[in-house]
Amino acid sequence: MADTQRPEKIRKSDSEWRKELTPEQYRILRQKGTERAFTGEYDEFFEDGKYLCAACGNELFGSDAKYNSGCGWPAFSQPAEQDGVAYSKDTTHGMTRIEVTCSRCGGHLGHVFNDGPQPTGQRYCINSAALNFKKQEKKE
Repeated sequence: MADTQRPEKIRKSDSEWRKELTPEQYRILRQKGTERAFTGEYDEFFEDGKYLCAACGNELFGSDAKYNSGCGWPAFSQPAEQDGVAYSKDTTHGMTRIEVTCSRCGGHLGHVFNDGPQPTGQRYCINSAALNFKKQEKKE
């Protein structure tokens, strides 16, 4: 198996991120915000393809791991690559959760919970505004 390397980490100033992202993307990705439940573009979206970080283009999730959890945000059972996302403890809002961030740019994506489908048992609850979708090319 070929040895693949993750892309180099991206570091930008706050003003650079503000210029590149929409106000909603900036609020979520850089300020750890969240979109209102059931309002995101990808909540009930089920096309074949890849979900990329809206800030840096890092591949995060595949459509094969997406499912309808009913939580109001796009839900995935696992990331495309384990090192594509990073995890940290989040104790904001009087709760203890596991925050999920992009491993390349550090952008806030959402949270992961242990109430998902088998075989992983995980539910990655991700903000639509943190994602861009790349449709799978049709094979001829």
